[in-house]
Amino acid sequence: MTTFKLDNGKTVKVISSEEEAYVPTPEDEDMDARARQAVKVAIEKAKFLKKPIARYDEEKKQAYLEYPDGRREYVG
Repeated sequence: MTTFKLDNGKTVKVISSEEEAYVPTPEDEDMDARARQAVKVAIEKAKFLKKPIARYDEEKKQAYLEYPDGRREYVG
């Protein structure tokens, strides 16, 4: 596990696939929940402002931009 200390004094733990046995603490779970909520808010803001949203197509294993009109532009 790699730990990063942020400028605001908080720490971020990055767990590799080899360390899957690591059990998250309640603080880790709280941070994950806040991160998920921040992503939801950012997506809603982008939709409101009619901006494209970056997404990932699991079937094609490729990133794309989704535009307000529903059009997809695959990248990479």
